[in-house]
Amino acid sequence: MTRGGSTRDRTAEAGPRRYYNAQDKAWHVQLTQGDTHVTGDPSEVLTTVLGSCISACIRDPHAGVGGMNHFLLPEGSDSDRHAVRYGVNAMELLINGLLKRGATRSGLEAKLFGGANVLAGLSDVGSRNADFAHRFLADEGIPVIGGNVGGSLPRRIQYWPTTGRARQLALVPSESAGLAERELNKARQIERHQKTEGDDVELF
Repeated sequence: MTRGGSTRDRTAEAGPRRYYNAQDKAWHVQLTQGDTHVTGDPSEVLTTVLGSCISACIRDPHAGVGGMNHFLLPEGSDSDRHAVRYGVNAMELLINGLLKRGATRSGLEAKLFGGANVLAGLSDVGSRNADFAHRFLADEGIPVIGGNVGGSLPRRIQYWPTTGRARQLALVPSESAGLAERELNKARQIERHQKTEGDDVELF
């Protein structure tokens, strides 16, 4: 439990950074790859920067709780140390976190962001991430009521989980520089780890 009645995923190596933003007089929670954050605090704004990654923003408007995740690849081995970076785990962590905070499965609604194909070296990972997220939510019976996925440009997302408001911002050069390369390097690092562990999943 953190300040403001929020919970965060403790399986990630480092949890989201929370800081006060004097400009909008709100607490910002900055998510990166592998992070999941759930809150019922109306003063919190969840933010992240996405290239090929996906963030699902899910809330229960009746329970007054919502959250966000940030994942790099659709699926992988549950046993490896990169598990929280996979969509299948990130989605389950987010939904379970919401249910623990009083949400009901039938009351959940989602918005999806990211999934851009930002580098030729990442092939169609962005599209695959987006397709996975849509399929997962459809299988869970959670409607997607908004968001923005695809394209070729990175995004900064702001999400107000208790109201469902979401905003997509254009990245300034200093924010977007190197983002695609970092995602590619991390994806390749995970791929090498999977091969070392004997996993025959083809990533690219």
